[in-house]
Amino acid sequence: MLTDRTVDTEEFTPETLRDRYERELTGIVEGVGVEAAAAETGIEERRLEALVEGESPDLTTDDAAAILALSEAEPTAEIAEAEMQDRLLMGMTTAVLDVDTLAANLDLDLDGKEVQQKVEGRAPMSLAEYAHLRHTIEDRKR
Repeated sequence: MLTDRTVDTEEFTPETLRDRYERELTGIVEGVGVEAAAAETGIEERRLEALVEGESPDLTTDDAAAILALSEAEPTAEIAEAEMQDRLLMGMTTAVLDVDTLAANLDLDLDGKEVQQKVEGRAPMSLAEYAHLRHTIEDRKR
């Protein structure tokens, strides 16, 4: 789901999209165990426990990529992170969106420069920000 090519914006809001991402990550963490996931990813156990307990811990796309890499069906963390960035950049191209227009259409307090840094991987991006960006880009493509 995190690296899917498209997102149905009629079915998902940014919040439900984030929830779906978190459920995907929860399944992986439950499969390997919280302690093993923490050891492999470097993410604190308390944050992974919160994820498994249905909370929404503060996770970045780097964290999500590290968790995805724990699954045998998923690529390495580096590839997962690149695929997430690719979904944003290619989506912006298809939707004919520049970073300033994207920033103006987000329900986030980000300017164009901040959006560009996050999309290009030069600044950390939270899972919530990723969900908002994906939703906004995919909605614009419709």
